[in-house]
Amino acid sequence: MKALLVIESCNPEFSSVPLVGYQFYEQVSKFCDVTLVTHCRNREALEKVRGSREVVYITPGAFESFYYRVIVKLSTLRGQVIWPLRHALQFPIYHFFDKAVASLFRNRIKNGEFDLVHAMTPMMPRYPYSISKYCHDVPFLMGPVNGGVPFPDAFKKTGRKEFSALYFLRSIGRWLIPGYHATYKRADLILAGSTYTKDWIEKNLGVSKAKLNLMYENGVPDDFYSDLQEVNGERSDFQNDIRLLFVGRLEPYKGCDMLLEAIHKIVQESPHAHRLRLTVVGDGSQRAELQKTSKDLDLEDIITFTGNIPHQEVAKQLSQSDLFCFPSIREFGGAVVMEAMACGSPCIVVDNGGIGEYVTEKDGIKIAPLGRKHVINALAKAITHLRDDPEARQRLSEQARTRANEFSWNAKGKALSRIYSLLAAQKSEVGQIDQAS
Repeated sequence: MKALLVIESCNPEFSSVPLVGYQFYEQVSKFCDVTLVTHCRNREALEKVRGSREVVYITPGAFESFYYRVIVKLSTLRGQVIWPLRHALQFPIYHFFDKAVASLFRNRIKNGEFDLVHAMTPMMPRYPYSISKYCHDVPFLMGPVNGGVPFPDAFKKTGRKEFSALYFLRSIGRWLIPGYHATYKRADLILAGSTYTKDWIEKNLGVSKAKLNLMYENGVPDDFYSDLQEVNGERSDFQNDIRLLFVGRLEPYKGCDMLLEAIHKIVQESPHAHRLRLTVVGDGSQRAELQKTSKDLDLEDIITFTGNIPHQEVAKQLSQSDLFCFPSIREFGGAVVMEAMACGSPCIVVDNGGIGEYVTEKDGIKIAPLGRKHVINALAKAITHLRDDPEARQRLSEQARTRANEFSWNAKGKALSRIYSLLAAQKSEVGQIDQAS
């Protein structure tokens, strides 16, 4: 098959969405002759790895570059990004990219050069793809799309710190952005990155269940799947300290402050026998506040803040941790939870968004988002239980690794191959029926 991939953010040297886009590009390249169209910001990194594959780079004009610098300033307050506002303001930039893609490829699609068109980023379910108008005779696949997970009712105060009052801009955008609803109507299949987003698309955009398929956008690289015996040898035994790990941006909704409070509670209950060590990996607007909290709670001998570390070092940290604690109250992606499971580190998470779907009762612990006090108490209870029960830790570790096999990029690539083949066959059958009629 020959596939056109529209991945505006596709970069092996970045993190988050650009890296996810690149991983999809690599997986599809294993079973398709791929043409990639992406933003020129990715050129330097992609040219190192593209080989003989065709890559088309879209270069913005001077106005787009100037406009982007303006909206960055407008959507930043005291070092914190106002994401709802930035997402709303940056649509004109994406609009130019989208129109350029349609102009460059519409004739190639009409001429039958591609067997399938797959549009992948932006990942949020609020952007149209003009190229879909020309996919009459070839399948048009979207996604995975994900996002829009609301803050739990019990955490509205935290939501306000993340500017949730501006979320109404999403609803306005759905009706003002040209081609938004039509894109979803034209799609032959839409991959949704979470059950929440899947249900949201069906309810709000009138897409039938038959055109929706659940596929988590994140995956786990091969190097996170360490040998189980080797990993267990690196971990603490019951006589030593229990190593806890948090990896993520240090922002209010990530819940690292609740983890510190939970550890403080455990230390107060067993000051001379808590046996806990916590490593906090990441940076963000809350870092100074968290370090001050650590000092105020007299936890400095227990907690280490590393700041950001290279992604390859994350696997080492995960493989050496006994428990991965990630009480984020609003997480639609959360790839680090998948990576922790692949390393055999049992996860304690808040059950809201994607991470609540990755972790099951067999391989981790999920905490209902019923309020700050509830989460702190439940964290303390779960950590204490697993600290004191090495057999339970071992059982969860083994189950987590088994579950994580479903999240490997290789498994995702095989699933995509089946989807591509099925869509191409269905489109061919419809075309034959049309010709016959």
